Amino acid sequence: MGLTGTKYGCGEGECGACTILLDGVSLNSCLLFAVECDGRQVTTVEGLAADPLGLRIEKAFVEAGAVQCGFCTPGMVIQARQLLEQNPHPTREQIQRGIEGNLCRCTGYVKIIDAIEAASKE
Repeated sequence: MGLTGTKYGCGEGECGACTILLDGVSLNSCLLFAVECDGRQVTTVEGLAADPLGLRIEKAFVEAGAVQCGFCTPGMVIQARQLLEQNPHPTREQIQRGIEGNLCRCTGYVKIIDAIEAASKE
């Protein structure tokens, strides 16, 4: 399908690199069979290009320097989208909890949390 944003990480649902939205709920795509998605709304990070909240999050990630190697970024952005949809103005602690299932080896999370916080304030 030409969609390369979603990354394959651990293949065991532990790292969050493959996070997608399925009917608006964030899930690890590595734990899903394609047949489970039949007839359902699947949103990958590419799908956020037409989404105002998704664009706000992506912009905040860039401005906060929350992107280093970029491997976790699509999953983090999708998870942030889910979090801000449910709670438009989370505290830093709620943001930390909201991204718990998404691992990053580069940034130390501070800039990611800063980015999500900034997106929540726009």
